[in-house]
Amino acid sequence: MQQIGEHNTVPATDDAPLRTAAPDAPSQGSAKSKSAKIHVVRARRQTILNHRNRQNARLQRLLLIGLFGLFYLIGVAVFYMHGLVDQVALTTSMILITSTVSFFYVCFLVGWNNRAREKNLRVPISLCAIGIMLLMSYMAPATQILFTPFLFLTMTFVLHRVSPKMMLLLTIATLCGYLLVIVVHYRQYQDWAMLQLEGALLLSLLLTLPGFVVLASRMQQLHNALFKATRKIKDIEEDARRDVLLGCFNRRYIVAALEQQKRMADESGAPLCLAVIDLDHFKRVNDEAGHLGGDEVLRTFARVAESNVRKHDIFGRYGGEEFLLVLPETPLSAALNISERIRTQIEQHDWQGKLRNRVTVSIGLTQYIAGESVLDLFSRTDTAMYMAKQSGRNQVVVEAAAADGVTA
Repeated sequence: MQQIGEHNTVPATDDAPLRTAAPDAPSQGSAKSKSAKIHVVRARRQTILNHRNRQNARLQRLLLIGLFGLFYLIGVAVFYMHGLVDQVALTTSMILITSTVSFFYVCFLVGWNNRAREKNLRVPISLCAIGIMLLMSYMAPATQILFTPFLFLTMTFVLHRVSPKMMLLLTIATLCGYLLVIVVHYRQYQDWAMLQLEGALLLSLLLTLPGFVVLASRMQQLHNALFKATRKIKDIEEDARRDVLLGCFNRRYIVAALEQQKRMADESGAPLCLAVIDLDHFKRVNDEAGHLGGDEVLRTFARVAESNVRKHDIFGRYGGEEFLLVLPETPLSAALNISERIRTQIEQHDWQGKLRNRVTVSIGLTQYIAGESVLDLFSRTDTAMYMAKQSGRNQVVVEAAAADGVTA
């Protein structure tokens, strides 16, 4: 066994060297400020990551619209090959579609979309797409064959994120725009047959678009209901993983996580360490502060401990004042540093209230030996923790594997 604590020399290691003695305790305010800074940094990192993920999703949706635009251009090119569209119309459509997609791509890339109320910019993108198709319908009447199917593709793009009222306004704007194309064509060509065909197309849009808006509204309601149900299920699953009092992982989850990490360590050969952490003299804490005060001490301890572990470490309450810390892909030397840091932070924390004595923890630490059961791993770690208790508390006791050259 190795004992590391308040009055013990801490051995240095090549992987993660420690100081030769436990660090001098900074002021209580400094320790508290450090913990708060860690929380702020983590929150900022998570906010930045979430923002990047949302922007990437918006860029992917824009590329989907760009793909629709490519298909539309292919249709126009086919008409050009058959002499139904002139080169001016083909070139104009290529320039407009390319410039529109490029403009919105830059908007998302630079972050200009974040200034808008609707940050996905679905309505402006849809208006530009419909405007381009209306212009092409005016310049090359044959492209009206493409107008209806690609119009519904465009309307589907705004289906889930735009209110029914906005969908209705978009529909009215589309119908008015196409009516304007019909009027201009008739005044320009005086072609009765063209007027009849375009009137028939307008009638079909008048009959189908309102129905599409109604269906879109219904689908949006179903989508919102499904989204809320999914969020509720995730909340229930998260609650089932968390300790109700402390907010950290509960016993069921952390034991399952330990079993999973054991299997992964067996498959990959990566090191795995386990720490059992127990608050010293917790009965005395309850006597001094009462059970409510004891609960607050547990909550504070869990918060401080979680702020001093890494993102992929798994920390949770095993029962009472006993906690487990699973350290995946971590050699014993690095796990020792983390455990000692937790012990030091708890000892130096500013425990305000009715407590007359400082709060400390005893920690048992073990590295997983390939092939042993979870029960054996926990038993060795628990034994190390009790050795820390018997040796004076407020220390880390390591039971190392024989391969480390340490006598257990």
